[in-house]
Amino acid sequence: MVVPIFKSASCSIHGDNQVSLIPHAFMLGISDDVAVALNPVAASQRLPGLNITAISDIPAGHKLAVHPVALGDPVRKFNQIIGFATQAISIGEHVHTHNLVTANFERDYAIGVEARPTEFTAPAERASFNGIVRPDGRVATRNYVGILTTVNCSATVARRIAAHFTPQILSAYPNVDGVVAITHGTGCGMAEHDEPADLLRRVFAGYATHPNFAAVLLLGLGCETNQIEPLITLTGATSNLRTSTIQEAGGTASAIQAGIISVFEMLDQANRTIRTRVSASNLVVGLQCGGSDAYSGISANPALGAAVDLLVCNGGTAILSETPEIYGAEHLLTRRSSRPEVAHRLIDRIHWWEQYTARHRGSIDNNPQPGNKTGGLTTILEKSLGAISKGGTTNLNEVYLYAEPVTEKGLVFMDSPGFDPVSATGQVASGANMICFTTGRGSVFGCKPTPSLKIASNTTVFNRMSDDMDLNCGTIIEGQETVQEAGARIFDEILRVASGQPTRSEIHGFGEEEFQPWLQGATL
Repeated sequence: MVVPIFKSASCSIHGDNQVSLIPHAFMLGISDDVAVALNPVAASQRLPGLNITAISDIPAGHKLAVHPVALGDPVRKFNQIIGFATQAISIGEHVHTHNLVTANFERDYAIGVEARPTEFTAPAERASFNGIVRPDGRVATRNYVGILTTVNCSATVARRIAAHFTPQILSAYPNVDGVVAITHGTGCGMAEHDEPADLLRRVFAGYATHPNFAAVLLLGLGCETNQIEPLITLTGATSNLRTSTIQEAGGTASAIQAGIISVFEMLDQANRTIRTRVSASNLVVGLQCGGSDAYSGISANPALGAAVDLLVCNGGTAILSETPEIYGAEHLLTRRSSRPEVAHRLIDRIHWWEQYTARHRGSIDNNPQPGNKTGGLTTILEKSLGAISKGGTTNLNEVYLYAEPVTEKGLVFMDSPGFDPVSATGQVASGANMICFTTGRGSVFGCKPTPSLKIASNTTVFNRMSDDMDLNCGTIIEGQETVQEAGARIFDEILRVASGQPTRSEIHGFGEEEFQPWLQGATL
């Protein structure tokens, strides 16, 4: 069976990479030096489809050589370099951390050579969902009342206020999804006028004005670095934003009581909201992958990419992020950049990360993590090639700094660390009203006020963690459906969730503790 990997069901198709599924192992590109074991392969086991014999045990999801590789030579997967051999590798040998490492190599950025006009679906024929239209015209997928803390010192008060609103109390407000306390561990002990402070303020401005919040109480202590006034300057005076500080309220008990009164008033306002049918062009989907394995780049990630192609064709927006996890594959995005300046902004962010990690005596290729390696991923180059496929095949239309408001339609990139909670927090601050999160090892990430849709790369994880997974893409590996069919299924699920269907993480109540702004600079 042959399954196209980078292909959309209804958009213009670029690229000819294919996955050839065979009983025990498969190759991902015609120039590849390795195949991926579909199931565990024993030493001396013959693989007829590849016409080779394994000379060592190969765990499921791991790689074995299909060509001999000399010491120092590049090794290719997905038709791209994933590392360099640290010793001679024989046909049938296990290829992993013991004989493969990351090294720098020249990338051909070929800016814009693969950019193509997007074939948009006619507006009258576009997919739709039941969304919430805010007074400013933006569309929400959820209807929360939020309590945002400017500093860690107000976190307990915020949680006490939110805890007052039990399911019994909230039952009187059927059109409201809940009261959410967004707390964190910073907001003070930092320079007042510098990039770290500006970055934190961008996050709070994005959350305070997020369409998934019908109303927000911005709660501070009063003397912190992250003062409320600069945040109001960024957000503008809006009727759905209230402010309070513990010091002005007269202490914690008074602040809690005043906050409860304010939230009751905001609930009355939020409960007047109703859902109405709107175009899928109003969706802004943040793309995440965490706990990845070797199957992620074969099943869940390209399937999500196919869903992104459908979203873009329907006029929507997708945000690709995690800059350290596109490292070594960024040239595949620059080739699809709609304008040269977009490509140059992406390259600049790569260079910034190289300098940033060097300043902290680290390395941008200090990845994958132990769980990724257990799942078969060896180098950051290999991980990046799988991760980048979440972005589908359409043009890259813009590059944003962390938590900058996203205004461009189509596929865009937001700079962020690879740590999922930090990256997703930035995407929500940028305006994402949906998160799609692929995982191979199993992630339970929630992301209030934005629903987080969990997509498993393999059936084993989906079955073992079925209470946390929303969708299974192991069906692709098993030959039960194509990448495009799985992508269409993901897109349909996105529409259902955007219409109010709860995700597994929402059913479990996850999503408040996962708020993690990107912390830069010294703690003073």
